[in-house]
Amino acid sequence: MLEAGGDRRTPAVVTTLHGTDITLVGSEPSFSDIIAFSIDRSDGVTAVSHALRAETLKAFRVRPDIRVIHNFIDPEDYADHDRCDERRCLAGPDRLVVTHISNFRPVKRVEVVVRVFAGAARDLPARLVLIGDGPDVPKARREAARLGVEDRVVFLGCQEQVAGLLAASDVFLLPSVQESFGLAALEAMAARVPVVASRVGGLPEVVGEDEGGFLYDIGDLDGMTAGLRRLLLDDELRRECGQRARERAFRLFSSERVVPEYERCYEEVLALRSGRAG
Repeated sequence: MLEAGGDRRTPAVVTTLHGTDITLVGSEPSFSDIIAFSIDRSDGVTAVSHALRAETLKAFRVRPDIRVIHNFIDPEDYADHDRCDERRCLAGPDRLVVTHISNFRPVKRVEVVVRVFAGAARDLPARLVLIGDGPDVPKARREAARLGVEDRVVFLGCQEQVAGLLAASDVFLLPSVQESFGLAALEAMAARVPVVASRVGGLPEVVGEDEGGFLYDIGDLDGMTAGLRRLLLDDELRRECGQRARERAFRLFSSERVVPEYERCYEEVLALRSGRAG
């Protein structure tokens, strides 16, 4: 909350919509009214993607305009890491590394992560590294066992620092059915890792078509498998795509670019409130 003028009793409120507040909580009838009320009573509202803004306006009849301000990364967090050390821990120097990061909830389709990896890397020296925790971890373990790749799948659990792990990766895989933004994909891109992901929600805004990686329709698992395999087989393509991904991440989503947008938003809200008070 922001102080408006000298009146500390009526702070200005700016609400930022991140995704689950609309796509998960907002879809529950018992919560939808309070979410709409909170948005309506805000002095300013931002959303982290154009896709989330459109979904919010479709789901709720709200009064304030919703400004899109994307999530961001700090480029300093993605300075070049010692890739060799991390790779020795994850897979060894001669193995390819496919990484997935999520909260392991149904919308992330972690069983599909395992399935696509198993198909794409069936005859390749590759390992799948899964980072995070959640209710579908057992489902991922069962799928790995069913497909006979359990010895090639590593479950790291929750990790506070992922930049080094991403820097040791070759491809990032995110076949979600919904992503309001796709911060994990952006973090991978910042670490020079190409992304293979679903064409849903905010992911096209983050990844771009054939720029930060390859996007596929939700049901196109064959295409996703082929895209992942193509990147794993072609070292030059993987390097070029990873470099384009990093350049896009730094150009469009750096803290230097995005934080001033938030500051301008707050300043405009305060100026508007001060004008009304006057």
